[in-house]
Amino acid sequence: MTFTTTVRTFSIPKPLGDRLAMQRPEANEARRSGAAAKDSTQSYSPEARDPLAAHKIASKPGITFAAQDKLPKLPIPDLESTCRKYLEALKPLQSPREHHDTATAVNEFRRRDGPDLHERLKKYATGKSSYIEQFWYDSYLNFDNPVVLNLNPFFLLEDDPTPARNNQVTRAASLVVSALSFVRAVRKEELPPDTLRGQPLCMYQYSRLFGTARIPTDSGCQIGQDPTAKHIVVLAHGQFYWFDVLDDNSDLIMTEKDVALNLEVIVDDAQQTPIHEAAKGALGVLSTENRKIWSGLRDVLSKDEGSNNSDCLNIVDSALFILCLDYTEPKTGADLCMNMLCGTSEVQRGVQIGTCTNRWYDKLQIIVCKNGSAGINFEHTGVDGHTVLRFASDVYTDTILRFARSINGQAPSLWASASPDPSKRDPSSFGDVSTTPHKLEWDMVPELTTALRFAETRLADLIQQNEFQTLEFMHYGKNFMTSMGFSPDAFVQMAFQAAYYGLYGRTECVYEPAMTKVYFHGRTEAIRPVTPESVDFVKTFWAENPPQQKVDALKRACEKHTAMTKECAKAEGQDRHLYALFCVWQRFIDEEGAEAASSSNGLDSPGYSSPRSVPSSAHHSPHRPAASSDDGASSPNGSTRGGGSGPPNHAMPALFADSGWDRINNTILSTSNCGNPSLRQFGFGPTSGDGFGIGYIIKDGSVSICASSKHRQTRRYVEAIESYFLEVRKLLRQTQRQRGVSATAGAGKGTSRAREAEEQRPWAGRTKSRGRVIVGGSAGDGKGGAGVGAAGQGTDTPMEDSIGASDDDELGGCKTALLYFHFIGFPLFLGYWLTTMCLQMASSMPGVCSRRSVRVKRRTSGRARRWLPGGKWARNYG
Repeated sequence: MTFTTTVRTFSIPKPLGDRLAMQRPEANEARRSGAAAKDSTQSYSPEARDPLAAHKIASKPGITFAAQDKLPKLPIPDLESTCRKYLEALKPLQSPREHHDTATAVNEFRRRDGPDLHERLKKYATGKSSYIEQFWYDSYLNFDNPVVLNLNPFFLLEDDPTPARNNQVTRAASLVVSALSFVRAVRKEELPPDTLRGQPLCMYQYSRLFGTARIPTDSGCQIGQDPTAKHIVVLAHGQFYWFDVLDDNSDLIMTEKDVALNLEVIVDDAQQTPIHEAAKGALGVLSTENRKIWSGLRDVLSKDEGSNNSDCLNIVDSALFILCLDYTEPKTGADLCMNMLCGTSEVQRGVQIGTCTNRWYDKLQIIVCKNGSAGINFEHTGVDGHTVLRFASDVYTDTILRFARSINGQAPSLWASASPDPSKRDPSSFGDVSTTPHKLEWDMVPELTTALRFAETRLADLIQQNEFQTLEFMHYGKNFMTSMGFSPDAFVQMAFQAAYYGLYGRTECVYEPAMTKVYFHGRTEAIRPVTPESVDFVKTFWAENPPQQKVDALKRACEKHTAMTKECAKAEGQDRHLYALFCVWQRFIDEEGAEAASSSNGLDSPGYSSPRSVPSSAHHSPHRPAASSDDGASSPNGSTRGGGSGPPNHAMPALFADSGWDRINNTILSTSNCGNPSLRQFGFGPTSGDGFGIGYIIKDGSVSICASSKHRQTRRYVEAIESYFLEVRKLLRQTQRQRGVSATAGAGKGTSRAREAEEQRPWAGRTKSRGRVIVGGSAGDGKGGAGVGAAGQGTDTPMEDSIGASDDDELGGCKTALLYFHFIGFPLFLGYWLTTMCLQMASSMPGVCSRRSVRVKRRTSGRARRWLPGGKWARNYG
């Protein structure tokens, strides 16, 4: 018998490098505007713009990036405006003397270096996609410290709404299939673009989400990408496996059951190796090392092109994404968040057996625990949280809709087109693929074995240096906040400042990112939530003042925050502009051939407003500190200014040499608002040694918060936030009662527009006024409560037991009808009901679909159905 072996070669992912220049923005300058971008999207059919709204999809490819050539470029702010806003941001953080010194430095910058740097920046930006983009990438890619807990953020998904999928293999298979459908939609350009009030947003980041890897080199990291990748890598007990999932046309070649079978095989195989032995070869730990050390180790792995280690490394780098199957079942919210962000650390007999060894932090990772809890950890350089949030939301929504279609085939799909059913395709049509799992067997040379041991101990130290706490505040959420006249994001931001002030008696630098994807290649701008108005509020709140005075101060602070957020979303903030000017100065020094010791720090760390700050805010940018990272937060290496002053003839500009520059770039509260009902939590590590990393999600009736710090009383701070939420609700109720405003009107999860109208109209008559009014809670807090009707006392009337337990003939002719309903009508009703519930859950994902778009139609084409033994419906076509 003769056997033939087919050798599959994986190409090394190529650096994206100059791909920014391939966008040719200068060729379309005259056509770039918000209106032109919107028109280009509107030229597509409603079905293409919102596939879920159409019962039958008839779409054409190209809509995903249709608006790219029309999107306006990110504007460079006016220098005077930037300097003024910079002083405003620093004023509440400085003493009068400090602020006077900073104002002097800024005035000198305006007169001397500022105008020249500003002109250099405008000249540099000519022909570029964005004036800040390359500087932004440099700040991430030149970051030398481990990316885990420093750069990579995480999302914790809600549990699958179908209980049968809430175990590891079935949940993982479901997520993989939905993720591959998303990949297909992006590659075929059928994914409807993100929009903000009808305005299309930049979709460039989606092209960098899959098949991408962060690759360290001696001179900094690069982003490599294989745009034709069609396999995934699975990690189990630190061991690596791979198999193909797409064909050359980006169509799925495996069903959910096929994927589940592969994953079962992988889990069983991984368990054959004792965990203590597997940990000694868990090469993923090396991705947590210092970047220069990791670069040297990669050279060891890939020094002989075509060797086993080199090929294994290429397979991992070029994978669509990494699927991590953990063997643990974290119980608490804090433990789950830690597992998704950095894994767990558990040492037995001197060997690390925690899930921290079951990761590869240089790529997008989907993590699934043994009990089905799932999350996403992603490399943050090229994508912001807003982009990954869309991915997570669509994946979660697709799992719901696929379940709905298993009940009713007429249920809609999230995708404009679907892959041909793999189970019905001719296997030869798949092309050169391998759907059988392959285990990667690394050659553990002594140098790698030693490096792995040291990397693991350093990672364990890093994990132990951080702590996490979560808050699931269920008393009220967005509905209550808006009903009280507040912006939800501003309302929560004031909570962070008030809680901190209540513990420490001072205000510190706070960072929040704002999304700027309405512009071509836009990323984020930094919001500086500490303002004179917010400082006045926290002091008023903690002093002995009347409730109305406290509420009025809160309103002023929230209004100011909302106004700043709008400005930053229009790219009219100061942080990104100043950071770009700082980078231009560094480049000027380098071009002059100066040693410029000060310039090295600025690029090596996200330094000033560098991306490494906090995750983007919910509606801003969603990830780690979302792409906007903790902007001004301390730089990854702890330096924010960029070093000492340069040579005398190249002195650092006064603004950057001033202490205010260090102050605003040392973020203590790095915050980001990101999420929707598909997420349970989201978060990131602290951006400074004495600070907190705070990711939060504001839902209709709740607020989810994940806080991290280097053991800075994180639990106490989270509890202080909860106490503040309860206290401020009490204040709002008191002021409402004083005004005579209804405590339930327009507020809370249980309040409807019909009830609002009901409270405003007089009683219609004696009959409708009977009984005791039952309200769902006061002021929309979601708690139960009761009220007394205006026309009578009334009593609770329990539902009467109208159906007897007897099965005798007293039912008469109704008995047959009841049996028919039990065996035929009820299953049919239940199917439609479950389908509707799934569609309603899907429609709750913001930006994914609209409730108005959901249509469930009954088949009325004359097809008869009969119930078969085993619980199946059979169709008779007569």
